[in-house]
Amino acid sequence: MAGIPSLAIKGAIAVALFGAVLKTAAMVQPSLLLSIPNVGFIFHTILTGKPPPPYFTFDAWEPEEAKTWLRDGDVVVATGAKSGTTWMLYCTHQTRTKGSADADELFEDISIATPWPELLQDPEMTWTKQKDLLNTTVLPSGVPLKDKWDNARYPFRVWKSHATPQTLPIKQFPNVKFISMTRNGMDVLSSMIPFFNSHTDEFRKMWGGFPPADTGSVEENAAKRLEELMPRGMLEHLYFGYVKEWWPFRNEPNVFFSHYADAIKDLRGHVVKLSKFIGVELNEKELDTVVERCGMPHMKKNAHMFQYRLPLSEKWSDAYIMELGSMTRKGGIGVGKVDFTDEQKAKWAKAEEEMLGHDPALLKYAREGGSFD
Repeated sequence: MAGIPSLAIKGAIAVALFGAVLKTAAMVQPSLLLSIPNVGFIFHTILTGKPPPPYFTFDAWEPEEAKTWLRDGDVVVATGAKSGTTWMLYCTHQTRTKGSADADELFEDISIATPWPELLQDPEMTWTKQKDLLNTTVLPSGVPLKDKWDNARYPFRVWKSHATPQTLPIKQFPNVKFISMTRNGMDVLSSMIPFFNSHTDEFRKMWGGFPPADTGSVEENAAKRLEELMPRGMLEHLYFGYVKEWWPFRNEPNVFFSHYADAIKDLRGHVVKLSKFIGVELNEKELDTVVERCGMPHMKKNAHMFQYRLPLSEKWSDAYIMELGSMTRKGGIGVGKVDFTDEQKAKWAKAEEEMLGHDPALLKYAREGGSFD
C-alpha cells in the first residue's frame, strides 16, 4: 500500500484545491461565489474581505466619482439600518411634492423615485453601469426611469443610503443635504428579526443566501441577530459603526441629525423641522396632508410602493427585494424590550457601554434621542 495516499491526504488535497478555486474566483469574478446556494455570501465575505451585505458598494460616494453625478440641492437620506429609512425617504418625497394629488403616482416604487446608489441590483452589476442605466432605462410602462427620480417638478432629487460620514462626502459637498436617523439599539435588533426573512426568495438566491432565511424560531432568530450586531459581530458596523461615525457630524450645517423615537413621538414637529432643513415651505393644509401621508395608516394602504423593485437589472427587472407589506410594519419605541430575555438585554446594555460609553451624551442619545447639543 506504500505510495498510495491515504484517504485523509486525498481529502486534504481536495480541500486545498477547492480553496484555491474559490480564491481564484474571488479575485477574478467575486460574483461566482454568490452562485453557491445558501452559503455563498459567507465565502464571499471570507475571500473578498468585504463585510456583508454582499450587494453593497460605496464606489458612488468616492469624492471624485460623486462629482460626476451628485449635484447641489440633492438630499441624501442616510438613516441607520432598520431606523426609519423607508419612512424618511417617503416622507421626504411627500414634502418635496407638498403632498400633491399625484405624489404617489410619481413615487410608484421606492427604488424608482429615490434611488439607492450603493445597492447593486444584481451580482454582475457595478456602480458605473448603474449610473448609466439610471439615465437610460425605460420602465415597462414606457416612461423613462429618469422621469421618476429626476422629475422636472421636483425641487431636488432624493437618494437613499445607509452610509456614514466615513464614506459620504459631507464636507466636500456643502450644498448637498444629508439626513441621519439613529434608533434605540434594542429596537433595531427587534426590527431585524422579521426583516431578514422578509426578503424575497429571488433576492436571497441572487446573493448567495443573504440575508439568511428564518430558522422558524423567534428565540433562535433573536439570538442570531443579537450576536451579529454585537461588537465584533458580522454586522456590528450596521449599528455601532453608524452611531459612532455620525455623532461628530451632528452639528454640521448640511446634516439633519435626528432620532427615530423623536419622530415617532411628534411626527408633525419632525415634518416641520425636515421641511425647513430641505428648504420646502408648507402651508397648514399642505403640512396636514404630508403628515397624514407620512403616517403608518397611509403607508400600509400603499404597501406595494415599498417593495424595492430592481429596474436596473436586466435579469431581475421583474423582481422585488422585499415581500409585500414587510416594510410597513408598525415599528415603535421600546419593542426590543419584548423580544429579548433579561440576560440578552443586559448583554446588549454592556455592549453599548463598551462601544458608546466613552461619551455619556452619545450613549444617552443613542438609547432615547432628545437633545444632542
